Order: sequence, then structure tokens, then C-alpha cells
Amino acid sequence: MTTTHRATPVVAFTGAVKEFGAVRAVDGLDLTIGPGERVALLGRNGAGKSTAISLLLGLDDPSSGTVELFGQTPSHAVTEGRVGAMLQDSKPVSRVTVRELVSFVTRTYPNPMTVDEALELAGLTELAGRRADKLSGGQAQRVSFAIALAGDPDLLVLDEPTAALDVEARRLFWQSMRAFTDRGKTVLFSTHYLEEADQNADRIVVIDRGQLIADGSSAEIKHTVGSSMVSFTVPDGPVPDSLAALPGVLSVEVVDGRVRLRTSDSDATVSALPGVVTPRGLEVAPAGLEDAFLALTAHHSGRDGGRPFVPSASSDSAVQTPKAGA
Repeated sequence: MTTTHRATPVVAFTGAVKEFGAVRAVDGLDLTIGPGERVALLGRNGAGKSTAISLLLGLDDPSSGTVELFGQTPSHAVTEGRVGAMLQDSKPVSRVTVRELVSFVTRTYPNPMTVDEALELAGLTELAGRRADKLSGGQAQRVSFAIALAGDPDLLVLDEPTAALDVEARRLFWQSMRAFTDRGKTVLFSTHYLEEADQNADRIVVIDRGQLIADGSSAEIKHTVGSSMVSFTVPDGPVPDSLAALPGVLSVEVVDGRVRLRTSDSDATVSALPGVVTPRGLEVAPAGLEDAFLALTAHHSGRDGGRPFVPSASSDSAVQTPKAGA
């Protein structure tokens, strides 16, 4: 869904390009994010997510186009303490306790969050007296989160924030995120856990080859794909190539021994199956976010064998999708 904000947007990419030699890591990116949004940034490895985040934080300058935070340059917004960031592979400082580390960081900001509040939001109150370099991977990740919160920022930028967290820690983390945005704050996060984006983002942005290829709610993006998933096992031999030619079939994959057919007409596909295979454990389900993500990125990169992208004929949403020949 393309969102128009009357107030100054929190994030504004306008025709942003970042080149590394002959490679365009970010290619004409236009993206606006407003206050209070939880936005998931999705893309395959190498799609340009990390480069876009680097531009957003002022760690790199765009080759052309502009990137603004709160109507100013990223470096200015970061200096003012309006942005908190949690990047991959941050390492806690050694020989200090968690409380000492978070306390030190809060003193570098003009209007910081209290140490106790940052520790509580990050789920670290009981670990406050422990040395930061003696924590588990998941606990260290929570320290990085507390540091990102320390300046009481208006925007949190999180790169794979739950990568080292267990299930319960992930649940508590997203609970904290919802509380954070309920205060009018904004969160932009990248993740490979599509179920997290599905459950916790009110808006999902998909980029591929540095270009924005979809932007909307999870429900809108799923609906735009306009397909269903037919899945089954084939107990009596290999999976025949002829499945790809069945009516309605858009793609074929085998995951953990189970055949998955993405189809624009599940009834026609299922009716034609007995002429090709004897399916076991047949299931038909609407396309999920993972199915939509794979379909969008496969089409944009040409990995769907040149099949035309098939949006839902009944979709009236404003989700941006790839144009023919993109």
C-alpha cells in the first residue's frame, strides 16, 4: 500500500542509487515511512537490504538521489539521537556489566531513556549485574537492543534483530516492539523470518536487485499474488517434469520430500493430477507470505522461466508489484 503522509515523513528514499563499481546495490529506491509504523524490509541475500540500511544510517552516501530522516540528512538525525540502530554481529564491550554499558551509552545522548527502562524493554533487568562479555548469544543480542533504545529514539532500525534469540525471547522482543510503536515511534526491521514479518509488521516492503518490487500489508501482498498452493507427496517414484505443464501451474518445487505447486487455478490443477501422478496427502491452501515472496522475487529476477506475473484479478489494493519486463 503506498502511504501518503502530510507530516514530514520519518524515512524518505527518493530515487536513491548506490553503486559499487559496476554493481548497483540500490537502484532508484523510492520509499516513504511515517510515524508509528512497523515496517519489515524483506529481500533475498544480496537484494540490497543491508546497503539500504547503511544509506539510512548515514554510513554510506547515495551515488545519486536522496535519503532523509525527519526531513534532514541521516547523519544529522543520528547526531541528534533520533535514530537507534541494532546491526548484525555487534559485540558487547568486555569487562563491564550490562548496566554499566547501557548507562555509559545513555550519557552520550541529549534526551536518553532511563537505564532501568532500557533494561526492562530489552528484558535485561535480571542480567544487569552480569558482565556483558559473559552472556549467551541471545542475551548479547538483547544488550544490542538496549543500546539501540538508549537514546529514546523516534526511529529504530533493526537488521536481523532476532537471529540469535530463542522462541520465548523472540516473543518478548516483539512485544517490546509493539509497545515502542504504540508510543508513536517507528520501527524498520529486516528479517529472514517471514512469519515474524507476517505477524509483527503492519507494512511489508520487498526489494530485489536494489529495487522496490512490493509494498503493502501482509494480507495485500498475499492477495496480489493471486494464487494457491497445492501440495502432496509422490510415494511411487520421482517427481515428473510434466507437473509444470498442468493447468494453472505457475511454479513447482520440492521441499522436504513434499511437492508444492503454486497455481492460479487450484481446481483445474487438482483435477489434472491423476493423469500425471498418484498424489498422497493432498492439501490446498491460499498462498502464504513465503509463497508471495518467492513468487515476487522469482518473477523480478527472471527465475520463473519467463512466466508472466499473475496478480489477483479481483485485487483492488494499491500494492506495488513488478511491471512487465521489469
